Amino acid sequence: MIIHSTTFIKSAVKPDAFPAATLAEVAFCGRSNVGKSSLINILVNRKSLVRTSSTPGRTQLINFFLVNDTLSLVDLPGFGYAEVPLAVKKAWGPMMRTYFEERQSLCAIILLFDIRRTPREEELMLIDWARQYDIPLIPVVTKADKVTKGQRAKHVKEISAASGIDSDEFVLFSTISREGSDVIWARIEAAIEGFAVEQVAE
Repeated sequence: MIIHSTTFIKSAVKPDAFPAATLAEVAFCGRSNVGKSSLINILVNRKSLVRTSSTPGRTQLINFFLVNDTLSLVDLPGFGYAEVPLAVKKAWGPMMRTYFEERQSLCAIILLFDIRRTPREEELMLIDWARQYDIPLIPVVTKADKVTKGQRAKHVKEISAASGIDSDEFVLFSTISREGSDVIWARIEAAIEGFAVEQVAE
């Protein structure tokens, strides 16, 4: 996709504060410090559209961005960081589930996995919700440059076994080389096309 414009729309927590669901929407989610903000910035060719931080768990709101006036990208709160307040941790699950359940414009979820980490309860919960609400899932393995190319298949296989997602479904991504960004955009565009066909059918 050729990026002409990207704009921050707003941050919200509850559905009544979300922007109108008039455009196809793609949500990004993953564990704190998995590289979610960096991935979004690279996909839209912006250095700081989404703030990156050395402090994991900084994103605690649902952040909406507009791309080319035709697509909404959503940065969901990271999870799994010990220093996030307990009240925020407890609110995360219900907030995410409500978003997945009620957001009619959501056409895909991009779930990020650190290549060096085994998926845990939160990732498995997100996978279950995506399946429950019939939302296409695009699994991305970040920080591919952190292991040797010879070890990549081994790490992806372990993530696949823990998550129940076929190894062939994962896209390997590196912030340094930008490897995988074109494939991710291709998956996003396919999801948007599928969403549009379903909307017409309805």
